[in-house]
Amino acid sequence: MDEINELIQQRIKKLDKLRKEGVNPFSNDFKATHTSLDLRNRFGSLSDQDLASVEEKFRLAGRIMAIRDFGKASFLQIQDRKGRIQAYLRRDIVGDRAFRLSKEFDIGDYVGLEGKLFRTKTRELTLEVEKVQLLTKSLRPLPEKWHGLTDVETRYRQRYVDLIVNPNVKEIFLARIKTIQLIRDFFLRRDFVEVETPMMHPIPGGATARPFKTHHNALDIPLYLRIANELYLKRLIVGGYEGVYEFAKDFRNEGMDRTHNPEFTVMEIYIAYKDYNWMMKFTEEIIEKVALDLHGTTEITYGDKVINLKPPYRRVPMLDLIKETTGYDIYGMDEESLRKVCDSLGVEHDPTMGKGKLIDAIFSEKCEHLLVQPTFVIDYPVETSPLTKMHRSKPGLTERFELFINCKEIANAYSELNDPIDQMERFREQLRLSEKGDNEAMFIDHDFVRALEYGMPPTSGMGIGIDRLTMLMTNQPSIQDVLFFPQMKPLVPKPRPESPKEDFLKLGVPEEWIDPLKKLGYLTVNMLKEVEKPSRLANELNIYNKKNKLGLAGLNPETVEKWIR
Repeated sequence: MDEINELIQQRIKKLDKLRKEGVNPFSNDFKATHTSLDLRNRFGSLSDQDLASVEEKFRLAGRIMAIRDFGKASFLQIQDRKGRIQAYLRRDIVGDRAFRLSKEFDIGDYVGLEGKLFRTKTRELTLEVEKVQLLTKSLRPLPEKWHGLTDVETRYRQRYVDLIVNPNVKEIFLARIKTIQLIRDFFLRRDFVEVETPMMHPIPGGATARPFKTHHNALDIPLYLRIANELYLKRLIVGGYEGVYEFAKDFRNEGMDRTHNPEFTVMEIYIAYKDYNWMMKFTEEIIEKVALDLHGTTEITYGDKVINLKPPYRRVPMLDLIKETTGYDIYGMDEESLRKVCDSLGVEHDPTMGKGKLIDAIFSEKCEHLLVQPTFVIDYPVETSPLTKMHRSKPGLTERFELFINCKEIANAYSELNDPIDQMERFREQLRLSEKGDNEAMFIDHDFVRALEYGMPPTSGMGIGIDRLTMLMTNQPSIQDVLFFPQMKPLVPKPRPESPKEDFLKLGVPEEWIDPLKKLGYLTVNMLKEVEKPSRLANELNIYNKKNKLGLAGLNPETVEKWIR
């Protein structure tokens, strides 16, 4: 048995002991009156004399994070949702029984405490406990050196432990939550309407991406997890709403890296009678507001960079940026010429890529890494933007922008294409790319085209990646750091040692009971010999026998004890 399992067994013994004493180790509730922060804010600056005159009693609840035992007294470090505070338990105050039972407490247990405040000789604000209640007995010990772990995957896989022992992690997620609330409040004050659209689509649309596919049994049809909510939101603009937005979970069956997770959160907003020029200013306002509300300044630090989020942001046409960084003017180039440029620049490409993806590949590899300070990259070629209105004065280009900050796309926006004839032709071009082998090309959405045929007013739409925005605002290097439960590659379990059948037979275990024993986790004879309560194991085996309809004769504790002893 490994060390962790031994510690768990020790805690289970304490659990049993507490129950025998009439203590419920998993209480139903506790009415706390204050948090640790409440007490620090109200009484932390009081003099010893003023603190001693406070007669009020306080009730707080939290997790034990440290224990210092001095025989007839002990100090507990209690962590609640607002921070930590020290608690002092003394036998002559809490009583003999309560103090004796408190010796069964472990780091990780939840307790409820009631008492008065005082300050120790080391000037620590402390709750002198008069009543103590065990709220939850923790059976698995917290890792001792969590802060020193270099395997960040463990933190991502066990986020619940990460949140317990690393307070700064909780602050990151509180900042994420606040960011979403700030944007929502910003929209509500402008009378925009928050809506919900489907997550399962009959065809994937709204973006060029590979979808996840599932099947609806009752309807016997394939469905796709949402890759974007754009087309449904624009249907609502057709229906008469003039400003709609949604915080959506999107899913893309693509690669995973430090800025991509297959499941991600995006905010998309569509506003009638606006264009991408208006939307650029609107986006600047949102980013500035989030920075000011979170940090009190528009100047933030990300890694070793200082980034200024104060508007206005630089605006530069996409093709101008490519020319500036590579020396190639690719405006109007055909597909074959673009392939030659890629070859010359050492940009990888393959036969399935059309003009749009070739241009995007050049831009991604040669330009994105230069865009540290906020930059609107504008006026994308039509081949890269199948849902975007053509530019009013630049043939072959569209009224689209992407906002880059710290070399990453934070927002994407258009003057939305509302010409149904043009839209259908763009969809058909996507179909041609699909037939060529592009597995990210869009499907033809006939219903969306039908909606446009009823008429959609001039509209601008914009999407912000909430995960990347949170990374930026909290100075986190990986998208996994801002997702509570990021997608991870499954762990391959290590082969577990297993005793051969003959070893169990030598103990007197009937052959028909060997497989049930192993199914219940008793893989070796040593594990069987460590069983302390034969009656409990006999009961487990009998329940397994009945549940799985094995038809075996029932076991009694005496028979099982013979195997063990």
